[in-house]
Amino acid sequence: MIPLWSIPIATATGNCLILKPSERDPGAAMILAELAKQAGLPKGVLNIVHGTHKTVNFILEEPAIKAISFVGSNSAGDYIYAKGSANGKRVQANLGAKNHAVVLPDANKQHTINAITGAAFGAAGQRCMALSTLVCVGDTNKWIAELVESAKGLSMNAGFEVDADLGPVISPQSKVR
Repeated sequence: MIPLWSIPIATATGNCLILKPSERDPGAAMILAELAKQAGLPKGVLNIVHGTHKTVNFILEEPAIKAISFVGSNSAGDYIYAKGSANGKRVQANLGAKNHAVVLPDANKQHTINAITGAAFGAAGQRCMALSTLVCVGDTNKWIAELVESAKGLSMNAGFEVDADLGPVISPQSKVR
């Protein structure tokens, strides 16, 4: 999701972009790179690098790289911000997202339940914009039982199956989290 925001901004402002996807699920980044190529993005404007800490350290230390944008965990982001800044880079770090929804009494009940279910559980809840906190105002807290039923009604299957509402999480640690 984040590359869909950063790629257009970087290219529209005349910059090249190095995208280092998570080593746990790099497939979407490769699909985006192929689509960008098919759309006519010039060679070398969007570059994909794979790896773990060694790759991150290269990005943080390479003098030709002037700016870094990171979205992810607090621990990784703190490291990237500290080391990147120490190396004179501009660093934007969006860490540990906790996204909230506030339900007001005049909200359309069914639309709200559907939207909250999708926001909380879409992409198996593993996207940075996943809803993790719900604030109910007035009597809207009475909708929680129906929201729970909506979540229970989601179909779990392999992520590529047509009838799947929820695909698998990427690791046992993600399941626990």
